[in-house]
Amino acid sequence: MPSLVVSPARADPEDRAGAEALRRNAVIALIAFLTLVDLFATQAILPRLTTAYGVSPAAMGLAVNACTLGMAVASLATAVLSRRIDRRRGIVAAMTLLAVPTLLLSVAPGLASFAALRVLQGLLMATAFTLTLAYLGERCSGRAAAAAFSAYIAGNVASNLFGRLLSAAVADHFGLAANFGVFAGLNLAGAALAWATVRSGRPPAGDTAGAGAAIRAHLTNPALAAAFGVGFAILFAFLGTFTFVNFVLVAAPIGLDAMGLGFVYLVFLPSIPTTLLAGRIAARYGIARALVGALAVAGAGLPLLLAGRLGFAIGGLALVAVGTFFAQAVATGFVGRAAAVDRGAASGLYLASYFLGGLAGTALLGAAFDGLGWPATVAGIGAALAAAALLAPRLRLPAGR
Repeated sequence: MPSLVVSPARADPEDRAGAEALRRNAVIALIAFLTLVDLFATQAILPRLTTAYGVSPAAMGLAVNACTLGMAVASLATAVLSRRIDRRRGIVAAMTLLAVPTLLLSVAPGLASFAALRVLQGLLMATAFTLTLAYLGERCSGRAAAAAFSAYIAGNVASNLFGRLLSAAVADHFGLAANFGVFAGLNLAGAALAWATVRSGRPPAGDTAGAGAAIRAHLTNPALAAAFGVGFAILFAFLGTFTFVNFVLVAAPIGLDAMGLGFVYLVFLPSIPTTLLAGRIAARYGIARALVGALAVAGAGLPLLLAGRLGFAIGGLALVAVGTFFAQAVATGFVGRAAAVDRGAASGLYLASYFLGGLAGTALLGAAFDGLGWPATVAGIGAALAAAALLAPRLRLPAGR
């Protein structure tokens, strides 16, 4: 199995070897898939969970997406402590421990315990996620890094698609408890893959700034601060769309059943190849143009979500998915390249902002959904995408990067 080792930016010839790069990026995507498969899979069974726990859509949506709180906290903690954490051991430990709260979700007695376990899942997922992004930023040259980050986000896309399909299928045929057992097994498979492919190591010796100094440098860097805002807005919009659209799709006039709802998430398929192209397109046309274009694609899907017809809804969801995942790949790659010191801290701050955006989107748009309905929710999603587009021109790489 190929190792995820690329010489630092001082250019190993293997960076130019297409076959080796393809194998390496495939492993990167698979690790991303197994790291984040728990994150959104539960959304495919949101209506069933809402019924099982006897709560409102907004309450269940907030509990399911409580993992984003854990992910924000863990991302910040990893930003501070990443210099002390061996990449391989940290990733493997987080993914192994992730299986525990995943399995315990099958016996969570109430909404509070369910939400607490989702927070714990988020803590562990984000630890593995942040350390992997830092590892890739430290080990890859500029060109290889863009491809590696795109591969990682493509694996995230695949986890959204196949995780939801698997969750819907297992829950439909074997029940909610069996669903969480299957996903605990996937967590352990991810730990085994990381152990086999990731090399041990801390940040390169050249990163001499302390954690506090590095974080201050990142927060006062206008381009990085803008990227953190873009990340906040992207997940705000994404979770606002893909959490509450479930309730629209199972209600009249569309009226999908559980498996039908799962199959809707085939809308993520186009996002896999388009996300893989994100690094190349950003290099060719510029980061700001690529980002604004992606956000415009996502925005074009919003009117289709209001038509009340399945075909239009599927088209709108596909556009939102393509645009937001592409934008996430561009922004993630930018952060990994723009940080002057301690890329682990930069990745942690970006992800903390990203996941806080998801939590805010779930809370605010959930209140809009319960109180004002789906059109108000879609309007809030559009506002978040517009805010990200306004920040996009500030994402400029320093000379030579």
